[in-house]
Amino acid sequence: MFFCATATNSTKNNNTPNPQRGREAAQPSETTGASPAATLTTPVERVRPSAWSRAVFSQIEWRRFEAVVELLFQQAGFDTKSQAHGADGGVDVWLYARGKTETPASVVQCKHWSGKSVGVDKIRELRGVMASHNLRRGQFATTSAFTPDAIEFAAANGINLLDIGGLLSLIERRSPEQQQALLEIALEGEYWRPTCVNCGTKMIERAGRSGPAFWGCTAFPKCRHTMQMRTGSVPGASLPE
Repeated sequence: MFFCATATNSTKNNNTPNPQRGREAAQPSETTGASPAATLTTPVERVRPSAWSRAVFSQIEWRRFEAVVELLFQQAGFDTKSQAHGADGGVDVWLYARGKTETPASVVQCKHWSGKSVGVDKIRELRGVMASHNLRRGQFATTSAFTPDAIEFAAANGINLLDIGGLLSLIERRSPEQQQALLEIALEGEYWRPTCVNCGTKMIERAGRSGPAFWGCTAFPKCRHTMQMRTGSVPGASLPE
């Protein structure tokens, strides 16, 4: 069950002033150890969305998606905690009953995927995290969909699933002011440029030496994390994990 109260009260973690945290890069074919290659400087025209639609989720990067999900739960009356980057232990957002941040009420896992359904293996992983923290309820949000076996397993194990249709439905039920706040969080800063999962910094568009352009970490060579760019969609977007 997704709790749909309208009160908002949040507890932020670390030094982040608003819910723009993330941990896991959205990228199934990412590679590490790549050389920096050449940085691309060709300007790309982008049209900033003015209202909520599926296109918003396809344009924003993985960290902005997690920020939207966190704010949705804050608007539902939960206190939340998350971290900026690095290993997350299988939890993207911790949920707490309002004013009771000692013991979590639930946990949220997010996947900014496109064209690939979330399988039962990911739902089983979340169930394992819930068991390790003695939690009976979990939430899984994705910009994609869920496979039938994932849906069946989630229903039997106290896990609420939110696919892209479910997320848009929740947003539609928010007040105009809340919808606008969600859109502003989604489109904050360089919303289209992916964040490095290791460093928490924005990545740079680079030209591949013998292949297509890719995203590279600005901290190279200290951090060699790279991400493949998505084709046939919004320029500058990255592929899902």
